[in-house]
Amino acid sequence: MTEVKTSSDAKIAIEDLNKGLLKYDNQSSELLDIIDVLNQVEKKVDSDKNPESLIIKMINYIRSMAMKGKIHFLKPEESIIIDLGTFGQKAGLNGQYMADFSDKSQFYSFNEEIPRHN
Repeated sequence: MTEVKTSSDAKIAIEDLNKGLLKYDNQSSELLDIIDVLNQVEKKVDSDKNPESLIIKMINYIRSMAMKGKIHFLKPEESIIIDLGTFGQKAGLNGQYMADFSDKSQFYSFNEEIPRHN
């Protein structure tokens, strides 16, 4: 994986992260929620007005769900998450708003169904 510099690079990194996470043995509800959000962000990152902000929200969500589900990422996936986080930091303070980082609905439009895993 090369450094994430553009929204196109971010999309490729998200695809790679998704492929890696789908191979994990323990497909917990938290991991499935992360995969749902990755798919959602992958669809929107190219057209988003502020892709860096979208990416940093996604990274915060991933970290929040990983802590909740006690998910330990393997080195390749952790590396991608770090690269995406670096890209997302370009959003500056605007990307770090006081939201519930564990709320999956922030990635969906009001007319989109939010997948649920229990």
